[in-house]
Amino acid sequence: MNERAELAAARNYALVTATYWGYTLTDGALRMLVLLHYFALGYAPIALASLFLLYEAAGIGANLCGGWLATRFGITRMLTVGLGTQIVGLLMLSMMNPAWSAWVSLIWVVGAQGICGVAKDLTKTASKSAIKLVASDRPGQLFRWVAWFTGSKNAMKGLGFFLGGLLLERLGFRGALWGMAGALGCLLVGVVCCLPPLLGRAQASRSIKEFFSKRLAINLLAAARLLLFGARDVWFVVGLPVFLAASGWTFAMVGAFLALWTIGYGLVQAVAPRFVRPSVDGLSREVPAARRWSLLLALVPALLAGALLADFARPDLVVTMGLVVFGFAFAVNSSVHSYLVLAYAGSAKAAEDVGFYYAANAAGRFVGILLSGLLYGWGGLLACLVGSALLLAACWLVSLTFPMTRA
Repeated sequence: MNERAELAAARNYALVTATYWGYTLTDGALRMLVLLHYFALGYAPIALASLFLLYEAAGIGANLCGGWLATRFGITRMLTVGLGTQIVGLLMLSMMNPAWSAWVSLIWVVGAQGICGVAKDLTKTASKSAIKLVASDRPGQLFRWVAWFTGSKNAMKGLGFFLGGLLLERLGFRGALWGMAGALGCLLVGVVCCLPPLLGRAQASRSIKEFFSKRLAINLLAAARLLLFGARDVWFVVGLPVFLAASGWTFAMVGAFLALWTIGYGLVQAVAPRFVRPSVDGLSREVPAARRWSLLLALVPALLAGALLADFARPDLVVTMGLVVFGFAFAVNSSVHSYLVLAYAGSAKAAEDVGFYYAANAAGRFVGILLSGLLYGWGGLLACLVGSALLLAACWLVSLTFPMTRA
């Protein structure tokens, strides 16, 4: 890659990253807006979980289709479709009428969340596929770019959590949604004007059989990703915010803490190559690191569950301190996984491989959210932590089978 091509690649990488930053900021705010607004209205934990189930279920299909569509029509077009779909979802949520019955309101919100789930994963698949296309062959560059992209995105999501809690208190539910839709409209114009229209376009798979004929490495990594994110969301999405709110924390406090945690988690992701030194072949250090960090991560919720059983005077403080350790280990593990899918993926159809992998990611979140509502309603945060530990132990076992070559 010559100097001019490298500059163009760096420019496109910066544009895609900035676009995804803006999108993720609103997505994090939306998650906190919906969760805290409906908790205040008295929704039970399983009902709160149900608000996000279609969001994640729609993401499974969006990732599978989005990877194929990004290959067929180009990454830029998928970014514009993703941003436009998110705007539709936000406006749909803002139209909800307080006079509607509880069931009608629930169906409306779940439907709008489903639209936002499609938007999120179309945008994510397109954005992360672009990195594979624009990175050079220099040793370690792909890992560094993936780490920075993923980490900075999660820092934006954390800021979005805080923004969501703040906007709910200052502007109300509807005003916050209108403001975020307007901001995304500005991003949409920027993507159309600045990115190459055919970025990433290639010959897409021509049959279902061809599409699902993935490399063994991609399939194993997808299975590990499903377990990894299921283990996070089984206690993080519903159980933890409800536990903190029930412990006397205000909405702003819950949003601020989750924001700081996610920002810190994102920063660790961004510098993951400092903890996992990139290898020349791209796998000899990275694969063993995925195994080590999975094992370490599995121990954290197990120890936290033991601490809750010990019945400390301030269990909310014990959980929040444990979450810091969990976040650090999870960030490094997630960053290594995000790199490995691009390292294993073929260049010609990278978007399809990435879409398949993130469909498993969305499936993991779906399972985690469903279990979070069920387990919290059954046994509180303790049950959620036990479920997390079991899923992470399974993730570690799968990581032992990761191949050491790209073949």
